[in-house]
Amino acid sequence: MDIISYLKDFKKIHLTDMKSVELMNRIDKKFVFKSEKLPKLLNELSKFYNILEVNGNTIQEYKSLYYDTEDRTFFLKHHNERVNRYKVRFREYVGSNLFFLEIKCKNNKGKTLKKRIKVEEINKSLNPKQLDYIRENIGNDLNLTPKQWINFNRITLVDKSFSERLTIDLNLTFSNEVKSDNFNKIVIAEIKKEQHMVSKFVRIAKKHNIYPTRLSKYCMSTIKLEPRIKQNRFKKKLLLINKLNS
Repeated sequence: MDIISYLKDFKKIHLTDMKSVELMNRIDKKFVFKSEKLPKLLNELSKFYNILEVNGNTIQEYKSLYYDTEDRTFFLKHHNERVNRYKVRFREYVGSNLFFLEIKCKNNKGKTLKKRIKVEEINKSLNPKQLDYIRENIGNDLNLTPKQWINFNRITLVDKSFSERLTIDLNLTFSNEVKSDNFNKIVIAEIKKEQHMVSKFVRIAKKHNIYPTRLSKYCMSTIKLEPRIKQNRFKKKLLLINKLNS
């Protein structure tokens, strides 16, 4: 599918325009659907959203290495629906040649808080400065090791009033040292806003029978890579993902 041809009608913006929609403290809402629905969606979205262009590209490549404890503390807290739960990852923004150590927290008010520091590259071990940064933000001294890579392509849209960011992720692949898999037939879209506000995307998605779905790329890929891990609370979501990805 030649997605690029469906992006030509969007007005281009650049990284310098993105300051007002960094949204490091935000409300998220995710949507999952078959990739075949994406072209029609993009045609309708172009009237209401601008598109981020980086070095001439409107589709960016992201590579992420996720960390967790040996007994999967972060995964299990998400599975058990704990609040104030974390994810720790290195992320490479390939088109920008930027690398960050990122910490995401889902707090007890339903908001996603994201903090990050710039790094030179992705390493499979955390240096003392990075460990201190994690400890300061999480509050615990955890023994973290790299668990899996999650890579995808992303289209980033910003509404015309610059109050909402809409990311559209496709070509999702994931791997650890022994196994690899993918969700290549699905799209994961996510609205990111400072507060609950009406979104044009929600209205357009509803026309195409696309509805909000709480979903974690990290948790779903963990289950696919380690099928024996505890997963009973994720079964309905996994059935949905498998159906959409078939």
